[in-house]
Amino acid sequence: MALEVEVTQETSWNRALNAARRTVGKEPLDKEPSREFKLKSLFAEHSQIKLVEYRIAFKDLKQWIGVHLLRHPFVLPFIHSQRDDRRKNPVPRDEMPQGSPNNQDFYVNAQAVINISRKRLCNKASKETREAWQMVKDKMKEVDPELATVMVRQCVYRGFCPEMGCCGFCNTPEYQKEVEAYRSAKPE
Repeated sequence: MALEVEVTQETSWNRALNAARRTVGKEPLDKEPSREFKLKSLFAEHSQIKLVEYRIAFKDLKQWIGVHLLRHPFVLPFIHSQRDDRRKNPVPRDEMPQGSPNNQDFYVNAQAVINISRKRLCNKASKETREAWQMVKDKMKEVDPELATVMVRQCVYRGFCPEMGCCGFCNTPEYQKEVEAYRSAKPE
């Protein structure tokens, strides 16, 4: 069984636009905001980005990887129960390994996606979790390319490695390229 990921945008950016307009005393608009508005909102991490919501559906995600993802704030998980009375388990629930594949859906907002990316794209995250979240980022490029632009690891976001044991990535040419691409995407 190979891991599969599907990302869908559940609420429109119009909600975020209208919320931002409310804060400055403007009337709502019935339109999709510009790419520039989206990027400015995402880079600033203004509160309206919490109104843009997504469903991330995993098929055959290892149980323990799902635990890594659901630890983050503003993640609403819906995980296929392992209860013996709710599904046909190959072994009793108490004996199921952590690596058992499971279908798991996560409902998240744009801020949660940014926060998860900082930790789960980091080289200090487990390889399997990093690969699963990279799959989410790749799918997000198709669904919301502006959000995918700010889905970066912590060292790229901060400009240095904040981890207690640096992996050394921040000393590589690849790191410099990622930082440059991230910073150059920010609108003036």
